[in-house]
Amino acid sequence: MIFNILTLFPEIFKGYLESSIIGRAATKGFITVNLVNIRDYALDKHRSCDDYTYGGGAGMVLKPEPLAGALNAVGVAPGRSESGQGKRCIYLTPSGSLLDQKKVEGLAEEKELVLICGRYEGVDQRILDSYVTDELSVGDYVLSGGEVAAMVVLDSVSRLLAGVIQSDSLKEESFRMDLLEYPQYTRPVEFKGKRVPEVLLSGDHAKIACWRLKKSLARTFNVRPELLMRRSNSREEIELIEKIIDEMNEEGEANG
Repeated sequence: MIFNILTLFPEIFKGYLESSIIGRAATKGFITVNLVNIRDYALDKHRSCDDYTYGGGAGMVLKPEPLAGALNAVGVAPGRSESGQGKRCIYLTPSGSLLDQKKVEGLAEEKELVLICGRYEGVDQRILDSYVTDELSVGDYVLSGGEVAAMVVLDSVSRLLAGVIQSDSLKEESFRMDLLEYPQYTRPVEFKGKRVPEVLLSGDHAKIACWRLKKSLARTFNVRPELLMRRSNSREEIELIEKIIDEMNEEGEANG
């Protein structure tokens, strides 16, 4: 997959793109990352890319001309948002819809993505109206710029591509089937007085699977209960959830 990242600060990505899974994926040719400096398409000698907002107010806004030039350079033409044709163009903004695993899986089906890293107070609306197909947020908070958010998209999408990581590692991750992942343990068996749960040492794969499912349901129930509400739980899962609630109530009474 090709990622085209439009940014005012391409140097931010240098270490990230050379490291770990992303670095290996790029070296092996599973992904290609093109960093496009928006300043290269500024129209004045000072390479200005921002200006005051019409109507007054604090902060600056990214100008449309440099962004349009950068978008044209990576093959995104005006009218893309209306026609639905061509490359998928994403603007990363706190005002966008929340990025979740389902959206990540959808993005991973694309052959090429264009990511716009916002700065300052945002981007001229005419760019969003003419070029952008998706406005995405990585969380309900504000970042200094879209570069970190672009890394989140790049990482979460890349790891789903064939060959980037072992497929077995993806099967039981958090948010697969709307469940958070169960606890993980490794050697040594005992660490500072705490032992690995005996069931994981038993070799009984059926019991281990049941334990993991219960722990996954319990973690989801405690941390992200809304995920359980939106999924179709099996009879076994419903029984485990009821057991989890009973155990929590018993523990509460014992501590009360």
